[in-house]
Amino acid sequence: VQLQASGGGLVQDGGSLTLSCAASGGTVSHHCMGWFRQAPGKEREFVAAISWTGGTSYSTDSMKGRFTVSRGNAKNTAYLKMNSLKPEDTAVYYCALDTTCGLNYVSRRPREFDYWGRGTQVTVSS
Repeated sequence: VQLQASGGGLVQDGGSLTLSCAASGGTVSHHCMGWFRQAPGKEREFVAAISWTGGTSYSTDSMKGRFTVSRGNAKNTAYLKMNSLKPEDTAVYYCALDTTCGLNYVSRRPREFDYWGRGTQVTVSS
């Protein structure tokens, strides 16, 4: 399975971006998809994830209010819509896929995810 993340870029404080993650190269049903980010000098952190059935989880209340994770109808694509972006949201954003989460579980920890995309840079200028 390969994951390709896209949609990153440079945006001003308060702007919006939508990231996409497309899974290819295999058929995996009942998987979860998640988003993580890593800023320079910091550890990779969980952002949001979505279960096979559409349940969602967000890292913080702030992200829950500004970010929305979703899946495409074919379920092999995940999206992260980010509104009201702040300079502290600047990071490389990675998508990931967990093949063992089942129908309703929403994975949050990096070690739960089996496949990772290369990441897409999001830069928010002040």
